[in-house]
Amino acid sequence: MTADHVTSVLAGLDSVRSWQEEFYRDLHAHPELSHQERRTASHVSVRLRDTGCEVHEGVGGTGVVGILRNGEGPTVLLRADMDALPVREATGLPYASTATGTDADGTEVPVMHACGHDVHVACLLGAVALLAATPDAWNGTVAAVFQPAEEVADGARGMLEDGLTDLVGKPEVALCQHVLPLPAGRVGTRVGPTLSAADSMRITVHGRGAHGSMPQASVDPVVLAAMIVVRLQTVISREVQPGEPAVLTVGSIQAGTTSNVIPDHAEIALNVRSYHEQTRTAILEAIRRIVTAECGASGSPQAPDFQLFDRFPLTENDREVTERVAAAFSAEFGADAQELPLQTASEDFSDIPNTLGIPYTYWGIGGIDPETYESARIAGRVAQDIPVNHSATFGPVLQPTLDTGTRALVVAALAWLGP
Repeated sequence: MTADHVTSVLAGLDSVRSWQEEFYRDLHAHPELSHQERRTASHVSVRLRDTGCEVHEGVGGTGVVGILRNGEGPTVLLRADMDALPVREATGLPYASTATGTDADGTEVPVMHACGHDVHVACLLGAVALLAATPDAWNGTVAAVFQPAEEVADGARGMLEDGLTDLVGKPEVALCQHVLPLPAGRVGTRVGPTLSAADSMRITVHGRGAHGSMPQASVDPVVLAAMIVVRLQTVISREVQPGEPAVLTVGSIQAGTTSNVIPDHAEIALNVRSYHEQTRTAILEAIRRIVTAECGASGSPQAPDFQLFDRFPLTENDREVTERVAAAFSAEFGADAQELPLQTASEDFSDIPNTLGIPYTYWGIGGIDPETYESARIAGRVAQDIPVNHSATFGPVLQPTLDTGTRALVVAALAWLGP
């Protein structure tokens, strides 16, 4: 890759911007829940065909793959996720979502692109369009993967199980980005563990129901669940090595229906975040040990039930690939190319390169108005004043967010596809 070739490809950014911004607004206003991204997929497919891509639809349900071939050379896989969240938008944007949808339980819920997947889609489409318009500047193949159902952690696996490997072969590298609550215009890379592995667990503990006035006749699962929650607070503080990042959060306790009835069971839902497999295993084993022991101490008449769900893999960026991308970003973005802090969020992107047996890197781009962010930083109120992903007020500024994300994908791809 040379600076001239990057400049040649990015010279078309103005023409891409003319449709990309409106595409983004439309997508933001019409979000779709996981596994329901039919409208989004249709619009993506049309745009990919317009650029001359070979298009494959319905991969893993609603996934789309665009293949852009340009002679001999390596294949680079670029991925964007498409699904939205059951959140009622409160950004006040003129193109804010008022959409609703039906979730997996059959409940009607508000829907919002509260995680920036609309940014990812628009940027990847823009990058493909720029590369398609400048075939003399690069050689090889771009495999643009538009993935459904990232938010529920099974979209990548679904595409793989539905033949993604046959469509893309074995690319040289896989590349991916995410918009974050950082100043717009900034890009950030990180070597090694970058996004946490995540495991959600649903635990059912069993007691013996009784009248609230006769607790001696019961094995109270409410008290049992409370003891478990308190004891679980010691797992990170006493069983994980100091300095090793990990999180264990109990997000839900459900038991009983009224004040004077002791129920016969309680349900606890928790979430674990970790960055190394041995830590992940140790925490999950500690949870099972503590819950089982507390049930025994309470005289529970039945062993507890454990269900793991929404399991996200660790995102661990390859050193050589990341350093190559970081060098390309430094040349393109200058001081706005920085190191990305360790993220406690989770992703299923790495399921794709891990299954394909190829290296990858995953970077962040900023989406917050730089002046707004700087004012919050100076006041020491970033945590209070800057909306984060999944917030009802998370609305990335249109520019320079889209330009930055589009440029980043092009520059990273050209680090392999350059002549």
